[in-house]
Amino acid sequence: MTNMLAPVVIFVYNRPEHTKKTIEALSKNFLAEETEVFIYCDAAKNEKSKERVEQVRDYVDSLNKRSYFKSISIIKAQSNKGLAKSVISGVNEIIMKYGKVIVVEDDLISSKDFLQYMNDALNYYESNSKIWSISGFNIPIEIPRDYISDVYLSYRGCSWGWATWSDRWEKVDWVVSDYDEFRRNYKLRQRFNRGGRDLSDMLDLQMQGKIDSWAIRWCYTQSKLDMLTVYPVNTRIKNIGLDGSGTHSGVNSHYDVELNSQLKRCHFDDPDLNGLILKRFQNHYMSLLNYYLIKPKRIIKKLLMI
Repeated sequence: MTNMLAPVVIFVYNRPEHTKKTIEALSKNFLAEETEVFIYCDAAKNEKSKERVEQVRDYVDSLNKRSYFKSISIIKAQSNKGLAKSVISGVNEIIMKYGKVIVVEDDLISSKDFLQYMNDALNYYESNSKIWSISGFNIPIEIPRDYISDVYLSYRGCSWGWATWSDRWEKVDWVVSDYDEFRRNYKLRQRFNRGGRDLSDMLDLQMQGKIDSWAIRWCYTQSKLDMLTVYPVNTRIKNIGLDGSGTHSGVNSHYDVELNSQLKRCHFDDPDLNGLILKRFQNHYMSLLNYYLIKPKRIIKKLLMI
């Protein structure tokens, strides 16, 4: 499995312009022509969404006439699943066949070395039992000047251009069977919040049925297992979806970044956890109470980047 390039799974819905930009950027990657791509198209939730859903599907269908990737497989839902069910079922299908996967949603612009970075990371960390996932995105925090590694480790997975392996993915408890114990346990809540002060609150909202997030459940299992995510110092992903156009997005500049433009291949190593980076990372995600006080509620639905 190590020498095989990971397949890319793309989840799309009703944003034709964003989808086009996402796929066009991915097609310019160094390994694009050697990569198998699977595109999952969700169905319209209501009449209002139908036209734009069809525009997305028309564009995706046109890709078969182009030589962007090694292969393109298109999977169209017959009824609306929503993002959480789409991601869980789609990743399950592909990761169990290939053993690993790279995942992209329809509002992510990748650098030209995104696929190279992700595949190299998957190969390097595959046998490291402490690594839960690989992130292609780096949040806009200041990295200490004396930090010498090209990557750092964090307690929180990221859903903006990410990758993992089947033996990690299959560990997720999607029903959060121990939630009753967790919600009353201050130490467990603080442990989860090492990756951001919003995490425990977000899990509460998930279990109350107020949000529908695959990623918060994925991150919860990561926390329980005390595993880590690899982040690049120089981001390989830029989100263009925080412009009010998405189902779960509002207008927000909290995650503005500049894509990596270096041609130098990322050097992977096994850095220690860096206390200063972890603190800045945690502080980037304030509690949901603070967010509700200063941000429109629609921005919460973006799930603060996960």
